[in-house]
Amino acid sequence: MTAVPYLALIASVLALLLAYYFAKVVLRADQGTELMREIGAAIREGAMAFLRREYRWVSVFVAAMFVLLLIVPIDGRPAASFAYLMGAVLSSVAGFIGMRIATAANTRTANAARQGAAKALPLAFKGGAVMGFSVAGLALLGISINYLLWVKWLGVDQAFQVVAAFGLGASSIALFARIGGGIYTKAADVGGDLVGKVEAGIPEDDPRNPATIADAVGDNVGDVAGMGADLFESYAGSIVAPVVLASLLVPVFLEGDSLAGSFGDAEGLLMYPILIGALGMIASIVGALFVRGREGRSLSGQLHTGQYVAMALTVVFAIVGTLVLFSGSPTVGSYELSAPIFLAFTIIVGLLGGWAIGFTSEYFTSEHFRPVKGIAQQSETGPATVTIEGIAQGKLSTLPAVALVVTMIGLSYLFGGLAFGEAGDVIGLYGVSLAAIGMLAVTGVIVAVDAYGPIADNAGGIAEMAELPPEVRGVTDSLDSLGNTTAAVAKGFAVGSAAVTALALFKSFSLTAGEQVFLDINDTAVTIGLFLGAMTPFIFAALTMSSVGRAAQAMIVEVRRQFAEIPGLREGEPGVKPDSRRCVDISTQAALREMLLPGGLAVVLPLVIGFIDVNALGGFLAGAVVTGFLIAIYMANSGGAWDNAKKYIEAGAHGGKGTDAHAAAVVGDTIGDPFKDTSGPAMNILIKVMTIVSLVFVPAFL
Repeated sequence: MTAVPYLALIASVLALLLAYYFAKVVLRADQGTELMREIGAAIREGAMAFLRREYRWVSVFVAAMFVLLLIVPIDGRPAASFAYLMGAVLSSVAGFIGMRIATAANTRTANAARQGAAKALPLAFKGGAVMGFSVAGLALLGISINYLLWVKWLGVDQAFQVVAAFGLGASSIALFARIGGGIYTKAADVGGDLVGKVEAGIPEDDPRNPATIADAVGDNVGDVAGMGADLFESYAGSIVAPVVLASLLVPVFLEGDSLAGSFGDAEGLLMYPILIGALGMIASIVGALFVRGREGRSLSGQLHTGQYVAMALTVVFAIVGTLVLFSGSPTVGSYELSAPIFLAFTIIVGLLGGWAIGFTSEYFTSEHFRPVKGIAQQSETGPATVTIEGIAQGKLSTLPAVALVVTMIGLSYLFGGLAFGEAGDVIGLYGVSLAAIGMLAVTGVIVAVDAYGPIADNAGGIAEMAELPPEVRGVTDSLDSLGNTTAAVAKGFAVGSAAVTALALFKSFSLTAGEQVFLDINDTAVTIGLFLGAMTPFIFAALTMSSVGRAAQAMIVEVRRQFAEIPGLREGEPGVKPDSRRCVDISTQAALREMLLPGGLAVVLPLVIGFIDVNALGGFLAGAVVTGFLIAIYMANSGGAWDNAKKYIEAGAHGGKGTDAHAAAVVGDTIGDPFKDTSGPAMNILIKVMTIVSLVFVPAFL
């Protein structure tokens, strides 16, 4: 049992070594022509410049939170401040590494596409895998070090609240990275599409469009750094939540005995989430090595092979690891862990539930299924019907997602209870928290498959701007279309785990508050909080959508100005180039300016409400978790469906490019951009940030 944190350390180091190996493979690949190198350098320069400026802005917020954690009377001071800082720093480092390699992989993938998809796909995957295993490896490394440092080596008071502060640090970076990156990428994308494709009638990623480079930069800052920070936070939170919950449940099992010194048999409950994280990491490493390009095989099948191998190994490892860790039917207080295998079942339920939510996202966003084909069909009658159908399908997609999450919660609660028999009412909640780890146990592969998407998208843009043969763009388009689907699947994993993790954190919040929190719907304070919490995700979505609109407006004005004032630009005369740097700067400034208000609200609102009335805060969190989950599913799937409906038409359906149907689909895709890449994905971070802020600061509210 005492070896578990060290096993997690070893697994995290192996993940980082795999990321290093994949990075070397990517960097050794040929970048192609001189023009491709020039375009790639411009994208890389813009992306890294944005990331540095964003981190400088966010560092001010991190410093303020560090000081706040020092001076506010919470449990675990001053260690909590340093754990918070570690979470923020490791999340930032993961984003930096992933961005660096993703912007190197795009030109190399475009060049590999000249030899076919079988060469390009594994290279793009390896570029994404650097992000995936950097995220998962650094997150598990941070959790292991925090557990050993505060719980085992130093034995600080309220050590598990200190571990929770690590999750808060990861959440802080994730929130701003998701919002800032999402605003940046959609400002460039929307602005470039409306003026370039709709007004000027030029192809997507055309080198004449001044916003093309900014759009390519945005794919990286939003879909690589943003999603990486998102899943870093999700993965860390999924392990932190059951560890903290177990630390609060153990006194119940020990019937009031002190936790000082050895935890005895109860320590297994604290070690188990970390063990699953380590075993899932090893399974992910093996799975990633199975992704290889093969001629004549389905691109989707090849890309998902690694994920399925990792999932299958995780099931086997979870069963064996559970039986080994809890061998001998240990007792916790007066209760016997009579059937530990049921704890493994909660992991399996979470793993399968995450896959199922991802599959429903794929169903609603892939051009191979009825929802996207139905949206494409509506394009023949104009953009209004495209918009209506996209909204309808997105809202309809909440039905299977909620059904799956509810089923997952119910089954994991049941299995958690069966593990302890008569202690089911208490330990069942622990089982629910374990399901979130099951969903994200294979995070390394999930992020790798997701980050593959923007690399493929960038490769397509580079192929267009470098004027490579049409068949090369055909290869990159096939990779990009698959990337849109894999992104929707990753978003499904992220938002599903967010709901379950937030539930575990919410229970930890109520246990920490003790008898001073009584969440009764008949209590006026709870009812007020419930309404405020249900409202907050709508306000958050409105703020981020408006931010994209304002930033896109500035981009539209600039692109129109350049087309009007630069002679020969629209006509594509030789030697005439747009001022891409100006567009990159517009997106950067807008994103940094616009991310502050929505990001700040996620931290400020629970603090303000908590200091006024802690019961109202409980209602607030309950309302926010439910509506935030639904809005996240709806917006992500609507946006993904609109995007792939456009690509389905561009592939030749309903007349193909240049038709009225295509123009209508472009409008739908433009509306869907901030849905799927800004507001929707940020929701799952919002609900977890507000919940973990409440958990960390609850002692100050009482």
